[in-house]
Amino acid sequence: MFNPFAVFDKKNQVILTFFVLLISFVPVHSQTKNDPLKLLQYRLIGPFRGGRVGAVAGVASQPNVYYLGATGGGVWKTTDGGKNWLPVSDDYFKTGSVGAIDVSQSDPNIVYVGMGEETLRGNVSHGDGVYKSMDGGKSWKFIGLGDTRQIGRIRINPKNPDIAYVAAIGHLWAANDERGVFRTNDGGKTWKKILFRDKDTGANDIILDPSDPNVVYATFWQMRRTPWGFDSGGAGSSIYKSTDGGDNWTEITKNKGLPAGVLGKIGITVSPVETNRVWAIIEAKDGGLYRSDDGGENWTRTSDNPNIRQRPWYYTRVYADPQNADAVYVLNVNFHKSIDGGRTFSNIDVPHGDNHDLWIAPNDATRMIEGNDGGANVSTDGGKNWTEEDQPTAQFYRVALD
Repeated sequence: MFNPFAVFDKKNQVILTFFVLLISFVPVHSQTKNDPLKLLQYRLIGPFRGGRVGAVAGVASQPNVYYLGATGGGVWKTTDGGKNWLPVSDDYFKTGSVGAIDVSQSDPNIVYVGMGEETLRGNVSHGDGVYKSMDGGKSWKFIGLGDTRQIGRIRINPKNPDIAYVAAIGHLWAANDERGVFRTNDGGKTWKKILFRDKDTGANDIILDPSDPNVVYATFWQMRRTPWGFDSGGAGSSIYKSTDGGDNWTEITKNKGLPAGVLGKIGITVSPVETNRVWAIIEAKDGGLYRSDDGGENWTRTSDNPNIRQRPWYYTRVYADPQNADAVYVLNVNFHKSIDGGRTFSNIDVPHGDNHDLWIAPNDATRMIEGNDGGANVSTDGGKNWTEEDQPTAQFYRVALD
């Protein structure tokens, strides 16, 4: 073995050993006090490239205002239609992974954000509950549900912003109680767990009937991450419906037309044009896009297209067009749109693949914001053109120095 002291004579070896011991006894506070790095300040050097965005939202009454929630960069806001973005959560949030955003339709100053990304995969970041802003993102307050870890969706009652629903996936690596559907009736001061399946199954999607917010649909997803794998699906995966704002629920998973066997992740939405029309994108052996025209009583599989079903644990989102009952969007590797009731799909070109969330203005179906693995982009012409994804929110998995 190489001896670093072999090149010194005995006298120099003793001096060097004494010097090393002397350094080891220098008080820690002295080392900190003389730290040459303490005066350095961080500055942004880029790159200006968006990272994965799993949550987006816009404001119906303010055409240029949008929000994005990055899986590692917190909440960002634009007030000029997506040309420029500014971080609005850095001074308030304790974690940076965002799973859900919703803006109140009746008061756009009120914004709810659920933490912990819904885009579950090998590398995933957890969150710490729900935050709320009363001034359009200028300031935020933590309002609870800190042990939910991953939140898939937040919905605000369109007539009363004090009423909001949270679909909490829960812990990925173990069982826990703080998962399922939660509701607040007082703006987040208190929360009530109004629907719970079991400790291994969380809620990942929820939608309110636009014509009657007391009609609520929620989906549950049984899943588990391990160091060596990912299990998606089980007896807990299911669909529920409430007609009284969440006080009582009916499971509709076994209703006529829905797939039998083991179910996995499920996305759900309601058409604002024909509110008895409900869409569900379902992970299953006989999965695909399903449609009900009678409020969930009976279902028909409209498409088993493999392009809208791949990697379902990473995608599985569906959105109804607010002005055309036969138009529906499904997000996956590509951005898919159907205009014939969900039977056939065409692709909408977006700046980046791997698509995760979509918000469409309820009063203008051509205005939308879409989130994907490259950031978030805004369109004002139905997806023909998009803004650039130049938000500095890219995720870094390693850093190396020359």
